Amino acid sequence: MEQITLVKHVIKIAKEAGAAIQKIYEGSAGMEIEKKSDDSPLTIADRTANKIICDALEKLPVQYPIISEENKAIPYQKRKSFDYCWLVDPLDGTKEFIKRNGEFTVNIALIHQQQIVLGVVYASDRDEMYWAVKNEGAFQVINGQDVRLSAKDFTLKDEGLKVVCSRSHLNEGTQAFVDALVKPKLVATGSSLKFLIIAAGQAHVYPRLAPTMEWDTGAAQIILEEAGGSVIDHNTKNTLLYNKENLLNPHFVAYGKKSTEVSV
Repeated sequence: MEQITLVKHVIKIAKEAGAAIQKIYEGSAGMEIEKKSDDSPLTIADRTANKIICDALEKLPVQYPIISEENKAIPYQKRKSFDYCWLVDPLDGTKEFIKRNGEFTVNIALIHQQQIVLGVVYASDRDEMYWAVKNEGAFQVINGQDVRLSAKDFTLKDEGLKVVCSRSHLNEGTQAFVDALVKPKLVATGSSLKFLIIAAGQAHVYPRLAPTMEWDTGAAQIILEEAGGSVIDHNTKNTLLYNKENLLNPHFVAYGKKSTEVSV
């Protein structure tokens, strides 16, 4: 199946998972909170969306293994042989879900040989759907139409850059990055929406000098990349890779259309 066709199936799956999340969000049951092994919160909505997505992906005409935040980790000795695999975060922004600020998303990505080649992000509380396929562009679905996304051109020496930061995470390293810019303007939001704001040209840069996992970034990364942006390892300056032995991401910076002539 061509990926441009496959992505339409994934959009429907993300929409179905988002509808289930919204039903829980608008009720009271979704606020039952457990703690995962890393002490991060888990809700009924996480588990419900994960089951919907995994069950639906397993019924598609093409079958790929699934790496999901809510599934048991597949040993690397098995994962390293995957040519293609799905990468799923059924509810990115669980803390935002619990805070009831609407800034949470469903994220589904397809990995091919350590690179993301397809991504879908659905912000269910806003009913905003975003998708991208490698070399096909990035889009937001508005009134049933695919509207192409394009990140903004800028250099890091520009004054007043809009810097996306997390409502839940802002540490010393991130502050130092921000302080090196000229009169930056902070834009606070949660979950993978941080990437999408840049892809839509509404902000310029998102420094994440703190831990994230592959499923937190995969789907949104390709949307930003196909909109003309990039997601760069802060130390090596290479693009982020996926299905690594350690599923923890390195510290990274997400950029819009940054000039390569200037760096911080």
